[in-house]
Amino acid sequence: MAVYLTTIASPLGPVRLAATEKGICALDLPGEEPRWLEGWLDRHFPGEPRVEAPDHPHLARAREQLEEYFAGRRQHFDVPLDLRGTPYQLRVWQALLRIPYGAVTTYGALARMAGGSPRSVGGALGANPVAILVPCHRVVAAGGGLGGYSGGLRIKERLLALEGIRLPA
Repeated sequence: MAVYLTTIASPLGPVRLAATEKGICALDLPGEEPRWLEGWLDRHFPGEPRVEAPDHPHLARAREQLEEYFAGRRQHFDVPLDLRGTPYQLRVWQALLRIPYGAVTTYGALARMAGGSPRSVGGALGANPVAILVPCHRVVAAGGGLGGYSGGLRIKERLLALEGIRLPA
């Protein structure tokens, strides 16, 4: 099995995508640690060849859907995903997919949906390898603050603003 890669332009900066034959497995935001994607692939796909393949069907579909999202023409993604995580992380990520475009929930409310605590939910969100596609940016602190975001709070604010969400200062 190979892992297919491409980089797309976005209003946030370059976004790196990775896919398997099953679907998108990782999305690297511009604000993430240098080499995050390479380390993630090393852990989840050790020894698998990496192939630059911008025309791979899953990558092309993700690029198209992300471009539509950033242009304000898409509110839901239906690109196939190949999520890799613990059973708890997968449960939290599935719960994230139920948060509609333009809405937010809190870490506590998400913990009640997926089980666990707000802290464990925060850990699962931080491990989400396909941010934006699995919308962890839609989770905020109980008091209305941003909370955290692995891509950086500036990117989280921009994604929320794109969806029409303005949080109190």
